[in-house]
Amino acid sequence: MIGGIVLVMAVVTILAVATPAIQRRLLYLPGRTVSPVDAALPGAEEATLRTDDGIELLSWYLPPPSEDGTVVIVFHGNAGTIADRAPLARRLTAAGLGVLLVEYRGYGGNPGSPSEEGLGRDARAAVRFVESRPEVRPDRIVYLGESLGAAVAVDVATARPPAVLVLRSPFASLVEVARVHYPFVPQALVTERYPSRDRIRNLDVPVLVVAGDRDSIVPLAQSRAVYEATPGPKRLVVVEGADHNDVELGVGRLVDETVAFVDEVLPTSGG
Repeated sequence: MIGGIVLVMAVVTILAVATPAIQRRLLYLPGRTVSPVDAALPGAEEATLRTDDGIELLSWYLPPPSEDGTVVIVFHGNAGTIADRAPLARRLTAAGLGVLLVEYRGYGGNPGSPSEEGLGRDARAAVRFVESRPEVRPDRIVYLGESLGAAVAVDVATARPPAVLVLRSPFASLVEVARVHYPFVPQALVTERYPSRDRIRNLDVPVLVVAGDRDSIVPLAQSRAVYEATPGPKRLVVVEGADHNDVELGVGRLVDETVAFVDEVLPTSGG
């Protein structure tokens, strides 16, 4: 019996870490198709993001409804598509914020295959798109990242700092999350790293961290670690009783806290 268990663990380890391609198939869970933008998010327009490695990514954009020109760039998590984030976009727009829902390579029918490097390129393309819009004020661009998307947001923020950074259920690094769920996997062989805690140490922008105290995917301790490493103005909001995919973390409390934090650190001329 013991020998069988050891064999199974060995096989699982080999399958999990033998090649970067296998790891990526386990990590990235893209939805392949999305609903038409008019049906899923009325009022939004299709935006083409052009990456520096020559990929064109179809994403959805809602211009800011108010004159202050604030836009939230949303980097979603590892599963699904931007269509799943339409309720989040509607809530943010109703609060007076513009929204770009970023669709990654390999997701939602976009070309390419997702990877840490690739999603970094996608994020930079999203920022360039928003900065090019005449209705957007460059000093009022907000990044909002969910789970894996939080790591993407931290990565691009180190190169192009936003006015505000909102991180929902961030993890310290992918290696540390893997250690929680797969303690038998050799950590040195994990190829996708996303070291958010290390990256955020030198990022001096206002940061809001929103996390659930019953998160079974990204333990609260991971999000706290990111928060504690943040050197600038910051706020931690712990949603009691919330697991990783609960509505309060996806739309409800997340939006309320984001709007309040943005209003506080980026007051309008009349505020």
